[in-house]
Amino acid sequence: MIAKLRGVVDTLGDDWAVIDVGGVGYLVACSARTLARLQAGAAAQLMVETWVREDAIQLFAFLDSGERDWFRLLTTVQGVGAKVALAILSVASPEQLLQTIAAQDRTMLTRAAGVGPKLAARILAELKDKAGRIALGGVAPSVAGGAAALVSDGGAAVAVSGSGALEDAVSALVNLGYRRLEAFEAAGAAAGELGEGAEAAALIRAALKRLGKEMMR
Repeated sequence: MIAKLRGVVDTLGDDWAVIDVGGVGYLVACSARTLARLQAGAAAQLMVETWVREDAIQLFAFLDSGERDWFRLLTTVQGVGAKVALAILSVASPEQLLQTIAAQDRTMLTRAAGVGPKLAARILAELKDKAGRIALGGVAPSVAGGAAALVSDGGAAVAVSGSGALEDAVSALVNLGYRRLEAFEAAGAAAGELGEGAEAAALIRAALKRLGKEMMR
């Protein structure tokens, strides 16, 4: 079973690459995000997921373990095969997927080829209890039922305890016209700043201040 490849990028395609390892070319399927970081003729080290079937051996390659872990998780959902999983990883980073599932936001998922509203809803439903386990190397809590917000802080995913006030704040921001994901991120960040016990009104004010600053950037 192949778990890692270290070699030189020989050829790049729309959704695949050939990695030359000691004169042997390995054909690997990749997400658009991984392919964008590869360059023909340059050295590369890739994490690999190997699928062995009766008629073929397929290799799926990733530049980091986070993307590979999400590939494994996504393909546990009924209706999500390797092609759809890679399509999802092409439009969303692991951190964005954590936030999307925590926010139960279908919009991001339906941007991926092959993912319609029904499949997006199934992915959100099936992964809401599992996604948090792979955040920060598996130490983040579950995001079940909106129990945790996963927000970005300097590029890292940070888990923030949730509450009814958080959900109320998110709903209010959505009613004001903000997308659910950006509302969830702003309210989650506000909850992290204000601490447990913050009321919905305070969360809304802090989130609106944060959203206003982002709009002015």
